[in-house]
Amino acid sequence: MSVSPIRTPEQQRTYRVRTRPIADPGSLLDRLPAEQPLAWMRQGEGLVGWGVAAELRVRGPERFSRAQRWWNEWCAAADVDDTVSVPGTGPVAFASFAFDEADESVVVLPQILIGRRGGQAWVTTVGDVDLPSAVASVPQAPTEVTWADGARTSVAWQQVVHQAIQRIEHGELDKVVLARDVVADVQGTLDQRHLLRNLAHAYPSCWTFAVDNLVGATPELLVRRTGDVVTSRVLAGTVRRQGDDSTDAGLAQALLTSGKDLAEHEYAVRSVARALAAHCTDMDVPDIPRVLPLANVQHLATDITGRLADDASVLVLAASLHPTAAVCGTPTERALSVIQDLEGMDRGRYAGPVGWLDAQGDGEFGIALRCAEISDQRVRAFAGCGIVAGSDAAEELEESIAKLVPIRDALNARD
Repeated sequence: MSVSPIRTPEQQRTYRVRTRPIADPGSLLDRLPAEQPLAWMRQGEGLVGWGVAAELRVRGPERFSRAQRWWNEWCAAADVDDTVSVPGTGPVAFASFAFDEADESVVVLPQILIGRRGGQAWVTTVGDVDLPSAVASVPQAPTEVTWADGARTSVAWQQVVHQAIQRIEHGELDKVVLARDVVADVQGTLDQRHLLRNLAHAYPSCWTFAVDNLVGATPELLVRRTGDVVTSRVLAGTVRRQGDDSTDAGLAQALLTSGKDLAEHEYAVRSVARALAAHCTDMDVPDIPRVLPLANVQHLATDITGRLADDASVLVLAASLHPTAAVCGTPTERALSVIQDLEGMDRGRYAGPVGWLDAQGDGEFGIALRCAEISDQRVRAFAGCGIVAGSDAAEELEESIAKLVPIRDALNARD
């Protein structure tokens, strides 16, 4: 495990966390500076932050529990003055966890945070920092973007998918999610805010995020905790949109009656419901999924809700859910083994929990999908597909291409 403590609890006691209501700040993304932006946005509401007041970097099987303990200690040592007192005020950390325990996860407490929800806006500062008096600089688009294969070519990835299908047909497992990556080399400016703005505009119903150079717009809410109310959105089963209303309506109906897609979706729903049942009562798990249309694809979707029966924080809930069948497979351990055998790449924080948490245990975590890692002048984008009995390798490749569209378009777009 690697941990980077910024301050000891004794040093933290000198830091004051101050939250105050503010007038409507306008577009939250317009307030972000270029350096290390932090964001969690949906339909114009959410949280943005910048500056680093404290940071944790952690690896290993106990990464979630170590992060929770670190966060509890930090909050207990802080001097908090919060006159707003709603979820997302007071100390708030942004977090992005790796899919695999061997990779690095990160939790960041920003120096400045601006939030807005339901017509209410606030600012939180940690320590003695100056508030920005105006919007930040306007992000610039890259001058040139060159895309290339990542760990595997398209042909090689289809061969891997075919191997997974054979393992499923031989009874080794029920479902496995296989991911692929593509990379882009960028000339000119590579500003994360350029991607954030374009993603938020094109996919307003998704959760647009930026945490430690991981940027994306996920349609899948892993878990939200607001007081004792717990919510999770399960997505599994996908069809690409064609841009024609009549055609897309027919595809949506076919998705709702597809044995292959319904089976894939059911595995994912059961894995989430089972994990939440350990912490919740009054569970509401719909029997039939609905179709969630996005700009580029349509998903089978099920929203699960429950009432918290213990004191589990949103981070504890996220830890109990990860990895879901939607990003791993069923049974979990067998699916993880097949991923390690076949996938041939390091997922990093792709398909891991990403979101925010506050000192009261409330927060939101999505699954890091439709996302990319930013490193110097390179962008590494990811897409994954659920493989079950009846899957077709060529069709799965087409689905992965559709899932890469958000990052490709956001990077290539001109402001």
